[in-house]
Amino acid sequence: MAMLLLAHAAGFDCHVATVNHGLRVEAADECRLVENLCGKLDVACTTIDIMLAKGNVQQEARRARYAALAEWAMREGIRTILTAHHADDQAETLLMRLNRGSGLPGLAGVRERRTIDNTDIEVTRPLLGFRRSELHAVIDGAGVAVADDPSNRDAAYDRVRVRQHLDRSDWIDIAGVARSASLIEESWSMVEGLAAEDVTLHAKRYGEAFTYDPFAASGVERVPVWLEVVRRIAGDLGVTLVRGDAAKIVAALTDNRKVNVGGLSAEVIEDQGAKIWSFRREPPRRTS
Repeated sequence: MAMLLLAHAAGFDCHVATVNHGLRVEAADECRLVENLCGKLDVACTTIDIMLAKGNVQQEARRARYAALAEWAMREGIRTILTAHHADDQAETLLMRLNRGSGLPGLAGVRERRTIDNTDIEVTRPLLGFRRSELHAVIDGAGVAVADDPSNRDAAYDRVRVRQHLDRSDWIDIAGVARSASLIEESWSMVEGLAAEDVTLHAKRYGEAFTYDPFAASGVERVPVWLEVVRRIAGDLGVTLVRGDAAKIVAALTDNRKVNVGGLSAEVIEDQGAKIWSFRREPPRRTS
């Protein structure tokens, strides 16, 4: 609601989409609150009803929500979707992922810009510099009614427990934690950029195989970059490789060992004195 009010006040030409995940009977009424405000502001509004597959409720809701929003955006000719994630969301995400031992990609937190998987629809989060309380003040100042989702207080969810601890803390600087996530994102974006550059300049495709010179760009080990290079090469070979499997492959190759992991076969070959990494799809396993 706050983002809608701010975007309207700034004169943006908006089209709003509100998603009903079908998890609570009250959700339909909550979507109508958005529709009513859009009607008062003369802003186009679409309500999207989705059904969730079984599994982690919050994770599946997020996946289904973005998939539905991407489909809606493509249908409407919209290239950019704005979401109202704020600094408190960012701090909660970073602390949750720190607690899980996440690597650099996870610690980048809620990214300011990203592209929805398998689409060219960009998601932008313009409110990451705002606190939750500031956005509530915008809503209160406009006299707008908002929904109260009880799942936001359900301690069964990790995010809610983190939020409750942050609310009780008098020493954690939410804005500072959010800034840290932003700085980590800058580092991660640099790693992604270096990996993309390495694949373009130092990886070569030969039919159904790739070679890559890991030290062509630098004489030092760059494991985070190598992980992303391996994942990109795997993707070009039609293999979806999780980072854990990419790490196993990189560890084996730096130890000069041949390895088959996650559908990808990799080995070290000699080329004019240089140790080159070679990749191809893992051959089908024999069955008796």
